[in-house]
Amino acid sequence: MKLLGVGSPFDSTNRFQTSSILSPVVLAFARLLIACYIFVALFYRIARSAVIDGSRETRNSFSYFTNLTYWGLGCYFAVSAVHTLVYAFSGKAPLERWPKVLQFLHSLLYTTIITFPFLVTVVYWVILAPDENPFSTVYSAWNNISFHALNSVFALFEILIPRTERPPWIHIPFLILLLAGYLGVAYITKATKNFYTYSFLNPNKSGPGMVAAYVFGITAAICVVFVITRLIIWLRLVLCEKVFGLKGKFSSKARGGRGDGEKGEHGRLTEKELP
Repeated sequence: MKLLGVGSPFDSTNRFQTSSILSPVVLAFARLLIACYIFVALFYRIARSAVIDGSRETRNSFSYFTNLTYWGLGCYFAVSAVHTLVYAFSGKAPLERWPKVLQFLHSLLYTTIITFPFLVTVVYWVILAPDENPFSTVYSAWNNISFHALNSVFALFEILIPRTERPPWIHIPFLILLLAGYLGVAYITKATKNFYTYSFLNPNKSGPGMVAAYVFGITAAICVVFVITRLIIWLRLVLCEKVFGLKGKFSSKARGGRGDGEKGEHGRLTEKELP
């Protein structure tokens, strides 16, 4: 029985730590490389802000949904890299021993990092970029590509490469709740720092009706993104596991425990047939 989409046992075939095409070690280092790029980008901006504007941009940065999702991406890739490395060398994943509430939060974090980046990318390039010049300088071009384009590439990596299952439908209300929470952050920022994080949230510019339309439109958009993401993951599962018979590359240490497989003809572990 699943509570909030968390089964018992949790992730019994180590889908979060394995891939159909990459070994656990390669998957771990790929995730680590992505995490390093994300944190280099974030800390470079912090250092640049300290030099150029006395860290004013940094102090305002956590008011932006783009930056919050980018930190979320970095944290997920860093943690998942560690978990995958531990699984690769021990055959057991730390997630197996976590309390149910933390397993749920990890699963929900995964759902956010495969949905929110696409929302950020679409909103920026469709709504915000036309009023800006995103490639006016080398720094501006790199910044916008890193935070508004590569973010979706990183999300796509997590959709296509690991063996993760489709996110449960119960996550949709939590995604909407997180967006509603951010809306509160945006207007708290206006009240305390006297600026709107995004121009379309300004009722004096767009009008209250348009602000409401944007809010409901973005809420609908995240639901659409969620459904599309589920569909892509379903297609990946069908193609990899049913059509091409790619059951996954497992840790050579995964014997006698959860996520265990059976020895293949070359002594490697292959997953038991799933129902």
